[in-house]
Amino acid sequence: MRILIAGVGNLLRADDGFGVQVARRLQEVTLPEGVKVVETGIAGIVLVNELQEGWDALVIVDTVDLDRPPGHVVLIEPDVVDVHELSWSERHDLLADMHLTTPDRALMLAKALGVLPARVLEVGCIPEDPHAVGETLSGPVLAAVDVAVAEIIRHVRELTAEDVAAT
Repeated sequence: MRILIAGVGNLLRADDGFGVQVARRLQEVTLPEGVKVVETGIAGIVLVNELQEGWDALVIVDTVDLDRPPGHVVLIEPDVVDVHELSWSERHDLLADMHLTTPDRALMLAKALGVLPARVLEVGCIPEDPHAVGETLSGPVLAAVDVAVAEIIRHVRELTAEDVAAT
């Protein structure tokens, strides 16, 4: 099974660097064959380009804005919009600039291109201050990095075990 893990975020925006920090930590871990970890930063098109290599599963790591305490890690199975169900105007508004975009828009484009894996999981973390500027994570989000790494490793093990069981 080929699994792509993509750390998303901006290292200059404090907690928004969560996904990139998790990706860097995962790059230090021995993962099963067929698992690749990348930092996509804030350029959604980088994620779409990576997905064109053909993957069975995708794990996106990013901050998420939910009504939970800072540092809380959540697992989300994203509902990806089908661009074919949108009007031309809606498509233009959502897909006009893929350089600075959310993972949702990158997933939408990947689905439209037929390169979105069947299995997608987002590992998100609630930021302390989503508008903060700086190069360090807040205390709660820094502590969440280890939690996210453990959850991702658990998920990868489940996916690879399913793959082995199916053969």
